[in-house]
Amino acid sequence: MQTWSLRRTLLTVLLGLTLALWVGSAAIVYVEARRESQELFDQSLTETGHLLLSLVAKDVREHGLTGPIDLPLRGQHNPHQYLLFKVRDAQQRVLYRNDAASDIALSRSAPDGLSWTTIGGQRWRLFSLWDPQRTLQLLVAEPTSHRDDISRGFFYRVALFGLLLVALATVAIWWAVHRVFRVLQACADEVSARTPDELADVGLAGAPDELHPLLLEINRLFGRVRHSRDNEQRFTADAAHELRTPLAAIKTNLQVLQRARSADEREEFIAALGASVERATRLVNQLLALARLDPQAQAQVALAPGDLAQLLAQQAAQWQALAAPYRLSLAVNLAPAPCALHADSLQMLLRNLVDNALRYTPAPGAVEISCGVEDGRSYVRVADTGPGIAEDMHERAFERFVRLVQVESATQLPGSGLGLSIVRRIAERHGAAIVLGAGLQGRGLAVTLVFPAA
Repeated sequence: MQTWSLRRTLLTVLLGLTLALWVGSAAIVYVEARRESQELFDQSLTETGHLLLSLVAKDVREHGLTGPIDLPLRGQHNPHQYLLFKVRDAQQRVLYRNDAASDIALSRSAPDGLSWTTIGGQRWRLFSLWDPQRTLQLLVAEPTSHRDDISRGFFYRVALFGLLLVALATVAIWWAVHRVFRVLQACADEVSARTPDELADVGLAGAPDELHPLLLEINRLFGRVRHSRDNEQRFTADAAHELRTPLAAIKTNLQVLQRARSADEREEFIAALGASVERATRLVNQLLALARLDPQAQAQVALAPGDLAQLLAQQAAQWQALAAPYRLSLAVNLAPAPCALHADSLQMLLRNLVDNALRYTPAPGAVEISCGVEDGRSYVRVADTGPGIAEDMHERAFERFVRLVQVESATQLPGSGLGLSIVRRIAERHGAAIVLGAGLQGRGLAVTLVFPAA
């Protein structure tokens, strides 16, 4: 599995963006500054040309000079890196020139205004200007190297300043990312230091607001794990307590069976042993069923459209056969009852309800299984004429290993007190409500499951 680092990604993206912005900004600033400087240099060259031409024109009018005059304007500058100018008359005779331009030919066919020319293999900026009478022409040239030196110096200063800003931004970005991930690492260290028994909430103090949703979800997960662990511990303790009785009975029956003195006694003890094994088997099966239905142990079952009447009709014959040994009359009244259901779990629910009704209803008695629609909601009901459950004990009836009966003889029946607990879990999976009420003939118990409206 490929992994990636959020820290490296953030640093790469932020530093890359910072560098890209700096390079882009520096390039834009340099290009704009060079363009502005070119305009300023051109303006300065133009103004210099106008000034020189006006001075030469005045001197020519006053003195009438016609020969070439070299003006020592070179100073300490390299003649090929400084301003060059020549003034010609209409016959293209040189009247004035600076000494640096004495051995350099300036184009006679230069267009009026600004243009580019090449002198000595270098590029120069040339300005040509005629006086109004077109008797004098001024040619003034400036090397681009002079401009390039100034632009280059400006670029170096901008680059140095920009690199300083990039270095400061890099340090700031690294510190900010490191500080955020230091908080994440602290939270991770706190969680990793926990033992399986330490499920206290992770502290939110000092964590940024953006991290709170993750920490809150972790705390909710810890809460669910605590709840699941508590349920499992209670379940294990209760199961161990309940299994102790049938296992002890099996052991006792085996010991008694070994000491049997006659075939009749042996048959009697074998029957008792079989009853103990049957009770232990039923208890183990119900414990396994309840563990599978634990809301923390299994995801929500997938419900599909169905009809309760069809589901009950498939088991009607089996229930009739189960009721025969108990000498009870069992009636099945079915009407269409469409709802969303999970067939396997509902069959388990009905099996527990019918089994409780058959075992706790004294003979002769009656059990009725029905389904239909009331007030737009489908229902299924199992009612009997048994001892029932007191109204103030209805809520406790759904707790694990709790057996609530109103006749003393019923407490001697084999059972584990898990049936209604299983029923409640399955009903919760279906979003159905459980209603306990009076059974048949105004007595007994009726368990009704009301399903959500379709």
